[in-house]
Amino acid sequence: MARSASKPAPEAAKADWAETAEQQVLDAALKIVAHEGWTSRLAVMAGKSCGLSAGETELLLPHGAADLAALLSRRHDAAAMTALAKIDPKTLKIRERIARGVEARLNAADADEAAVRRLAGFLALPPNLTLGARLTWESADVLWRWAGDTATDENHYSKRALLAGILTGALAVRLSSGPAAALAFTDRRIENVMAFETWKRTTKFKPSKFLDEAAAAMGRIRYR
Repeated sequence: MARSASKPAPEAAKADWAETAEQQVLDAALKIVAHEGWTSRLAVMAGKSCGLSAGETELLLPHGAADLAALLSRRHDAAAMTALAKIDPKTLKIRERIARGVEARLNAADADEAAVRRLAGFLALPPNLTLGARLTWESADVLWRWAGDTATDENHYSKRALLAGILTGALAVRLSSGPAAALAFTDRRIENVMAFETWKRTTKFKPSKFLDEAAAAMGRIRYR
């Protein structure tokens, strides 16, 4: 007998349960992370408060605190997009789009300031540097897509790398010196980026061409 269209398939139901449970555990973690920190115990403690055993929590969040960090970062990305949905990026200059995007992302993180402060320390630890870079890249990608970026060449990567640097620095300034200082920092960094983009358009030096020529030269040396 065909399954009723109104009933989700078992796989979809499991996915829905997992997503709901993840958010519930994250909410529980945010209540204790200020004093517990992003430790190996955080996920277990948060899961327990949601009625999950240690084994169930491990199945849901196999990487523990790292998974919770990713969930929080993506929640903040989504909150920033909700705020930016009220703005038509086409009415803004590109530098204004980036400034508004960074501001929205910082405001989203500000809703969980205590957790974000502890998270910054967690992501600064050597084992977590890759995770921090990946999450910041994701945030930069979300903002650039909202801003209307459609680049598919090397500019796709350079834009996100530059914006990731701005986001990291702006968050650090916001946590240490407040919103006004963070916005001023963002404006200065955007000016730096715009100057760099102008240089790229006018310079005869092309990094991709340089790399191609270097590779060709190495090839000639290899087979002499």
